[in-house]
Amino acid sequence: MSINGKFSIEAMELENAGSVSSTIKKALIEKGVSKPIIKRVSIAVYEAEINVVIHSYGGVCTYTIDDDKIKVIFEDSGPGIPDIEQALQPGFSTANQQAKCYGFGAGMGLMNIKNSCDVFNITSSPKGTKLEINVNFN
Repeated sequence: MSINGKFSIEAMELENAGSVSSTIKKALIEKGVSKPIIKRVSIAVYEAEINVVIHSYGGVCTYTIDDDKIKVIFEDSGPGIPDIEQALQPGFSTANQQAKCYGFGAGMGLMNIKNSCDVFNITSSPKGTKLEINVNFN
């Protein structure tokens, strides 16, 4: 049986950042997924959620948990990532000062996501960014 969910993510709502990853983590615990897998999913989802909060105009996260994997999709509206390869470089950040004051914007988010999942697909344009991540349970 699949578990599905959908969340709205508001731009610069830093006080609630992390609620998506916390909810998904609880669902994985209830499903009995192993701790190492939950850690990988939590890292990837948290980093993606933070990216939507600090870099976009807002977005949506949807997820599906099956017996053998979790698929999570983040879709946001503008401004997009002009150079994805550059954004994947450790330390590269376009975070604003407000995000940096909260401790975000170190430039490791996309790399942490990519290193934590089995499938990492990202597309971007000035209209927004779509990120699909999958983590296999075995």
